[in-house]
Amino acid sequence: MKIAVFSTKSYDQEYFENYSIDSRYTFSFFETALNKDTASLTNGFDAVCIFVNDRVDKNTIKILSKNGIRLIALRCAGFNNVDIEAAKSNNIKVVRVPAYSPEAVAEHAVALILTLNRKTHKAYNRVREGNFSLKNLIGFNLYGKTIGVIGTGQIGATFCRIIKGFGCKIIAFDVSKSDELVQQGVEYLSLDEVFQQCDILSLHCPLNASTKHIVNEKSIALMKDGVMIINTSRGALINTADVITGLTSKKIGYLGIDVYEQEEKLFFEDLSESIIEDDLILKLISFPNVLITSHQAYFTKEAMDEITTTTLQNIEAFDKNLELKNEVV
Repeated sequence: MKIAVFSTKSYDQEYFENYSIDSRYTFSFFETALNKDTASLTNGFDAVCIFVNDRVDKNTIKILSKNGIRLIALRCAGFNNVDIEAAKSNNIKVVRVPAYSPEAVAEHAVALILTLNRKTHKAYNRVREGNFSLKNLIGFNLYGKTIGVIGTGQIGATFCRIIKGFGCKIIAFDVSKSDELVQQGVEYLSLDEVFQQCDILSLHCPLNASTKHIVNEKSIALMKDGVMIINTSRGALINTADVITGLTSKKIGYLGIDVYEQEEKLFFEDLSESIIEDDLILKLISFPNVLITSHQAYFTKEAMDEITTTTLQNIEAFDKNLELKNEVV
């Protein structure tokens, strides 16, 4: 079975080569993203393995089907970048990695909160330059603050358990409540109530029609002045232009994002010698109270181990006509 792996970096190839010991499976690695313009590269392959910034829409799937692709294996949890109905109509199975070290993403969200609050990144740079002043480095105690969590799946639930250790009050919104979290003291409220009451808002929900731009002009207006917003889920949960307006007016006091709506043109690449042609990201970078990381929340050894092994198990299950436990239906 021949698998074309798209959007790969050296570390992706390293993990796949380390874990793939079955000679029946041959992997070819492409640095380019999969989309309708690159789908011709799949000719002669049986399956494709894709990541968050590949765009497998209806037109791409038509080409994949024509080239004989029978399986789309996502090495991530989200699948909003794949037209599932088009895949079904072309008899292409879609599998994913539903959970991989939720601690990795949850811990990164906490890291963004702590860094933004206590400005450790700025203190680090100051001390390296011989500047030991504390001016403008003041933060606030997390203890006693109200943390709003949107989405309490595995990652959101893990985040709740971690942040609870700081002595925070946790309020949450999800379409389904977790009895376990309720027992641990998490209070479920309406979405508007979470927006209104939280000091810090952390997004952990999937991207779909109901959650796209869930943080927008209207929801920002409901929030407390100086609110901190954290997003380690999907970029399009936030309307970037509206958030910039909120930052400019000082309605939003802090913004920490590991994802960005237009990240496929930027993230995972070294653009230090290039002119970045994205006015919104450049504007965000200019704010002193904005912290951006380039989709690295998942990037731990444990998560990479889980992503790779689960993806290989999904491919093997398909090849052997076994139950596809992680099929997207």
